[in-house]
Amino acid sequence: MTARAADRARYDRATAHLDAPLAVVDLEAFDANADDLVRRAGGKPVRVASKSVRCRALLERVLARPGFAGIMSYTLAESLWLARGGFEDVLCAYPSADRAGFAELCADPKLAAAVTVTVDDPAQLRLIEEARGGGRETVRVCAELDTSLRLLGGRVRVGARRSPLHSPGQLAELARAVAGRPGFRLVGVMAYEGHVAGVGDAVAGKPLKSRAVRLMQAAARRELAARRAAAVRAVREAAPHLEFVNGGGTGSVQHTAAEESVTEVAAGSGLFAPRLFDDYTSFRARPAALFAQPVVRRPGVGVVTVLGGGYPASGAPGRDRLPQPYLPEGLRYDPMEGAGEVQTPLLGSAADDLLIGDRVWFRHAKAGELCERFAALHLVEGDRVTGTVPTYRGEGMTFL
Repeated sequence: MTARAADRARYDRATAHLDAPLAVVDLEAFDANADDLVRRAGGKPVRVASKSVRCRALLERVLARPGFAGIMSYTLAESLWLARGGFEDVLCAYPSADRAGFAELCADPKLAAAVTVTVDDPAQLRLIEEARGGGRETVRVCAELDTSLRLLGGRVRVGARRSPLHSPGQLAELARAVAGRPGFRLVGVMAYEGHVAGVGDAVAGKPLKSRAVRLMQAAARRELAARRAAAVRAVREAAPHLEFVNGGGTGSVQHTAAEESVTEVAAGSGLFAPRLFDDYTSFRARPAALFAQPVVRRPGVGVVTVLGGGYPASGAPGRDRLPQPYLPEGLRYDPMEGAGEVQTPLLGSAADDLLIGDRVWFRHAKAGELCERFAALHLVEGDRVTGTVPTYRGEGMTFL
């Protein structure tokens, strides 16, 4: 029996008393992945990216482990909810226009002490000031540096379109704007290199593309390390008491942590190890989060149909954004139908061994987006479900 077949047998036994569709987290794999992130961080704390987890119980679990400190959240509403729930260090990593949320933040000492908001434009500071109302609490601010690699005089850009602040001078100018505005305090700098951390460099069957990605990423790391260090030095002239400099992501933890200017790294997807994180040369994580869909039809030889399953991931559309039929091995999508909203045909010889009511186990292409489809995660240890915990959705929270 292969390791994957053994996992399938475990998951089937563990969830035999439950009806599919359902989602599980293998706690042994989750904890092993957490340990690997800490190892790769080389002694620097790992801030957990909540968008890749979206389950408070699992956030609490990983933050209780040595080597992890703080949350990187994705909306202001989520940040306030987490802080109200007892999380004491929440970095909202994306600018917000949530005026009601800012009014609440500015009026509550506990929230203002726990939540840091990200800005990259003085207009965002003005929006916060206008939303403040009667709130007098000081707002903790993190300035974001654009990490994109620019070539040929800026005519070629590699990287996500995030902050408009690309040069150390631009970031320092924003730092001075924060420092000169009453009611705000600059406490951090963030620089997320998604083109390194979130792009696989060993894509199966594409050796030329993989080599090109590795060359690009090596050049990007060198350029960013020097620019990030210069930016942090420039910012410290305006804000000498910075508390943190955040960088990285699951795919670049060890490289980013090696930079002297970086004080912490961020990661989250590496805990669940979704399909898009299979294509890296620098690390191997264990699939920890899966979902099961029940077989409801057998249309013919070599074909089964499962209920639902059309859960594409965000990003540029493509086949790599579809969930992966994972267990049993040997199933694939019908190219004429793909992953369907209410049913999904699957092809392959393995289909002939599946009966009505059996499960097909899938891996989502991305991490936390799985939790937008399920109200609960069943926690598996060995071949038993030892707990069931709500996702954000299960708690009635839909932040995006």
